[in-house]
Amino acid sequence: MKRILLTAALVAANAAAFAQVTPVGVWRSVDDKTGEPKAEIRIAENAGVLTGRIEKRLTKDAKPDAVCDECSDERKGKPIQGLEIIRGARKAEGKDVWEGGKILDPENGREYALRLTPVDGGNKLDVRGSFGPFGRTQTWIRVQP
Repeated sequence: MKRILLTAALVAANAAAFAQVTPVGVWRSVDDKTGEPKAEIRIAENAGVLTGRIEKRLTKDAKPDAVCDECSDERKGKPIQGLEIIRGARKAEGKDVWEGGKILDPENGREYALRLTPVDGGNKLDVRGSFGPFGRTQTWIRVQP
């Protein structure tokens, strides 16, 4: 009986650990220049496709009524809080990497090719935005699963 309970506990622990190696959850982004927390972004999955929205702005000078003036699509003029900034990423076959989507920088309205890679057992997320050969990677910190 003890062996069965131990096996069940190990399976449950492994399932919980495996569930964390995904971009799905709430993440805290950090400003590259100041090192200060910038926003919390909720990433969700629907039919294998990821989307991400700004759930909470954390900068000291964040205006609650700020809108995306620089956006050029249907997001133009929409509130930054709640704005969808991640679209269309899918899990790469055989890898713990999500790519093929886009990420929006609401400060300049530009969209970049996106690559999401969970690291540190799923506690951190490397977020790579690129335009052609140029790009940068930010590391986001998991707030909650």
